[in-house]
Amino acid sequence: MQAENIVILKSAFAIAAKTGVKTVFIYIDPLDDLIYPHPIPRKLSLVLVTKRRKPGVTDEAHHSLAGRAKAVVTIPKLSLSRTSLIKMAVMVAMSRQEIPTDEVMLCIAGHRDQDCLDCIQRIDPQRETELLTSRAGFRVSEAIEPAVFETILNLTVELAEKGREGKPIGTIFVVGDSERVMQLSKQMIINPFKGYDEADRNILSPGLKETIREFSGLDGAFVVAADGTVLTAGRYLGAAADGAHLPQGLGSRHMAAIGITALTKAVAFVISESSGDLRLFKDGKIVMEIEKSQPKK
Repeated sequence: MQAENIVILKSAFAIAAKTGVKTVFIYIDPLDDLIYPHPIPRKLSLVLVTKRRKPGVTDEAHHSLAGRAKAVVTIPKLSLSRTSLIKMAVMVAMSRQEIPTDEVMLCIAGHRDQDCLDCIQRIDPQRETELLTSRAGFRVSEAIEPAVFETILNLTVELAEKGREGKPIGTIFVVGDSERVMQLSKQMIINPFKGYDEADRNILSPGLKETIREFSGLDGAFVVAADGTVLTAGRYLGAAADGAHLPQGLGSRHMAAIGITALTKAVAFVISESSGDLRLFKDGKIVMEIEKSQPKK
């Protein structure tokens, strides 16, 4: 491991120990290996974040960060800002219940192409921050199985980044509390998922990804059960909403997401067609925003 990266890690571990932080997220893709030749505070939990798994040889080596890791979070192989990368990693770990939603943590990130760590960020989920906008934390497991949440988060980030056939799309995924969601919505088109076996239309099935991409251009929302079964697409969300929590500049999709999540226990993922940004709604409020990365000039 490069000397500069060792200095960053050593500084972060020292900060964590002195401030009572118990969990440190480390984006490991900028590292040439995972060997850290210094002691790590025993009470410190490490969560490794990657877009690709590191070779198994370094994982098993002495003094490897992987040997101390509590968990590994894999995020999409997309161009993400440091902030978006941190947001995704923290949210996935929370959805898996691998970290408490009220625990302060440190996140270490950097630019993969530059082979260096250059950012140490302290996050307190209980406070209003630019990362997580829910003061009470986000317990997604109440509504969705963690694997389903992680899969849809990765899928929507990819759709937001790449669009469909290179063109931007705007769509909504409403996940969990599906019986109530169906009661408060109506079909705009013939249901394209009707009649197929549940196993064939489960969001966890790798073969469904391209089908979702094709139907993402339809007006209306996808409705997904808590176990990942896609119930329908092209669904009109007619639930009334109070727009008090909707920032200026956001439109009807976001209003619909506020309405349906305020009246149900569902979670809504909304991709903005105009900006490509992804927003996550729960309890009628935005709980996370991931901005689309800007092309390099």
